[in-house]
Amino acid sequence: MPSNLILFNKPFRVLSQFSAEGDKSTLADFIDAPEFYPAGRLDFDSEGLLLLTNQGALQHIIASPDFKMPKTYWVQVEGDISDSALEKLRQGVELKDGLTKPAKAERMAEPDIWERSPPVRYREAIPTSWLSLQIREGKNRQVRRMTAAVGFPTLRLIRYAIGRYTLENTEIGQWKHIEPTDILLKEVTQFEEQRKRKTATSNRRRPSEKGHSRPQGNKISHGEGVARRKPSSKPASRSRRK
Repeated sequence: MPSNLILFNKPFRVLSQFSAEGDKSTLADFIDAPEFYPAGRLDFDSEGLLLLTNQGALQHIIASPDFKMPKTYWVQVEGDISDSALEKLRQGVELKDGLTKPAKAERMAEPDIWERSPPVRYREAIPTSWLSLQIREGKNRQVRRMTAAVGFPTLRLIRYAIGRYTLENTEIGQWKHIEPTDILLKEVTQFEEQRKRKTATSNRRRPSEKGHSRPQGNKISHGEGVARRKPSSKPASRSRRK
């Protein structure tokens, strides 16, 4: 039986969704797996590792920063990145929406990877360099904003790893079923047990109306702080989903 987890190497300019949006490429152009959805997202103009699942608990744990699955990016930046810039990334960078958590940042050689289409713009007078950047949070377009904040704009962004999952042996545009790691399965078990405990506690606290008659007229029973409201003739409205 296929597993609950899919690993996909997302190409450049592909939306991390199955639903159509104009003439943009989506996951539906590459993946035929009903009931699977992305666990988190990867920007349209970013490449690399995207995990998908058909299990709600797995999706929550992979996508939520609360579980702190580290995400490792290979980043090509404009200019020869300096030691001081790397140190700033390691300490945390002040962005408009707050200070980022300390990251692991290391200079790296240009990786032996697929050609991007279209390619990164080339400027003979301006060198480029690569770094490996590992973060444990998920601010919007965080990596791009971090490198720009230290003076080295991102030219190409590839997510190489999420936790222990990597792009190793997965060509661009390819996907495959993978098995959850023992650590991930443990997180899922703990999350589901915690959710069951919360549900059970909530049910115990909820007062039962079976076998109890409501007070008549305007009388309010001991400990009841709110009188009954008259039933409304208007139907309840549903909030719009965004």
